Amino acid sequence: MIGPERAKQLMRTALRASQADQTEVLLVAQDQELTRFANNLIHQNVAETDVTLTIRAVMGRRQGVATTNNLSDEGIARAVEAAREAALRQPEDPDFKGLPGPHAPDGVRAFDEEAAAFSPEERAQAVGIVCRKAKEQSLTASGAFRTGTLEYALANSLGTVAYHPTTFADYGVTAMSDDSAGRAEASGWKVADINPEAVGDEALGKAARGRNARKIEPGDYTVVVEPYVAEDILNSLNFYGVSAQAVQEGRSWMNERIGKPEMSPLISIWDDGHDPAGAPLPFDFEGVPKQRVDIATEGVIGQPVYDSYTAAKEGKTSTGHATPTAWGRFGPLAMNMFMAPGDKAMEEMIKSTERGLYITRFWYTRLVHPRDCVITGMTRDGLWLIENGQLTDPVKNLRFTQSYVEALAGVEMVGREARLFMSEFGPAVRVPALKIKAFTFTGSTV
Repeated sequence: MIGPERAKQLMRTALRASQADQTEVLLVAQDQELTRFANNLIHQNVAETDVTLTIRAVMGRRQGVATTNNLSDEGIARAVEAAREAALRQPEDPDFKGLPGPHAPDGVRAFDEEAAAFSPEERAQAVGIVCRKAKEQSLTASGAFRTGTLEYALANSLGTVAYHPTTFADYGVTAMSDDSAGRAEASGWKVADINPEAVGDEALGKAARGRNARKIEPGDYTVVVEPYVAEDILNSLNFYGVSAQAVQEGRSWMNERIGKPEMSPLISIWDDGHDPAGAPLPFDFEGVPKQRVDIATEGVIGQPVYDSYTAAKEGKTSTGHATPTAWGRFGPLAMNMFMAPGDKAMEEMIKSTERGLYITRFWYTRLVHPRDCVITGMTRDGLWLIENGQLTDPVKNLRFTQSYVEALAGVEMVGREARLFMSEFGPAVRVPALKIKAFTFTGSTV
């Protein structure tokens, strides 16, 4: 880790070197270690350390961006000048009102010394447990255990200064037999939140129980879905419509639904960058303090998330959801999402289902139509029939095409326990299991 003082020093160096009208400096530092395994053996242990500076230069209503990990004074100066030159080559944007600020965001604790110091030997010990058990059960285990630290810092020429250190731990296991598979994951900013043996047992149990799956006909089924499926639903809603940019461009599932009861009263969804139950980050990638945004409250659709650019278009204030400028015109995004848990145990949801499907995970989901968030994808790593309130036969995977908005409108029960998922490449989400009245399957994948 480079620490707050070194981060601020690097950002001051960039600001002093800039000749732009306005300048923003984003610093992201990471120390990441990963232990990967396959065929019941560890085959890779890697570590990565990097510090990246992203410079945004503003010239009038023009913006330019440059990125470097050369932290010498000369390297920073070159990046600063490259950003200014890029800005001068851009057309003017009449909707751009300048950088936001000044801001001094409050901090939030999300740093775990144990996760920061977690060693290759400790990861190997955790991985070894599942590898030994898989071999004993004639199964094959693969996956990865990732731990490390992240530092986010931002400063701009208007006086904004922000710094946030955090840690992460993420463990995923896939277990396979000749004709079945099971998957389990656990994430947290505290390594103690992960029980490696329990994660392994979950994946192995699914693979063992999924052998000799039989084929069933596609159609509409009542489904009981694990939190892994709810994660996919929430991420898809986020990427395909929670952004104010998507709403303004008329391509969001929120269009014409805001203020209306479009989901089950059991469904509440929000984003809160300060909640330590997720992966908190108290400011966005413009240094604006994050606000809690209620996306759906007891089924009633709330509001989208804003960055300074989209907020200015409506005369509003940013909710603190800007994405990194290096992403281009991606627009705002919710980064620490939650779905409210309910009061049902998984066993209750299964027992209440006369005939349906128990789904552990979706895979390769892709957008079909944005206005209803219609998604197509496949089941994976465990699919079972529910008959007369009991899990019975494993069945072969199915392809679905389904509006996720309509699916959430049909939620009949919500699990009492929520699980956190922290993707390396996307937002954090904490979600429960769900029982959904009807889900449309359009074909078989095998």
